[in-house]
Amino acid sequence: MAGFEDYRQRVEGTNISAQTLLATDYLNHFNEIVMLLDMLPDMPDMIEECKLWQPKSYKDHFADSTFRDKQLAVEAYDRVPSVYRLPFEETIRQLNTLIVEGVDRIDAEIAGGAGPEQLGESCRVLARTAQALMDCASAIIHGSNRAMDQGEIDGLLGR
Repeated sequence: MAGFEDYRQRVEGTNISAQTLLATDYLNHFNEIVMLLDMLPDMPDMIEECKLWQPKSYKDHFADSTFRDKQLAVEAYDRVPSVYRLPFEETIRQLNTLIVEGVDRIDAEIAGGAGPEQLGESCRVLARTAQALMDCASAIIHGSNRAMDQGEIDGLLGR
């Protein structure tokens, strides 16, 4: 099996980081739900679309994508150094949990008759926190090795 250095050479000239062997294209999966959350206060019926969103692993995302170098992205993932992989996977875990729980909470607010102001604030907080985690994941993809801790996430959520 080819190692990290071999894959560093193979990803040259692609949208996969030669430093981490990760690709930012994966974050498009999360951009979709954040865009839906931004529309939700004006179109509460979009909650059904939000509820269809499901977490998707890095490899599954690329296997299902039209990304030009998708097979290389899938193969390279097994060679991502743990200094990047561990904080990346933790950040993605936090992001998935945040979105799933947040959409459930907003769904309950809508069902309970939440007004536009409450719904707008809930959607803004969830989208802003998801974006902060996506920014963290992007930084890891580009060479940082720091995940956010739960206290930072709670602070963004106003807890």
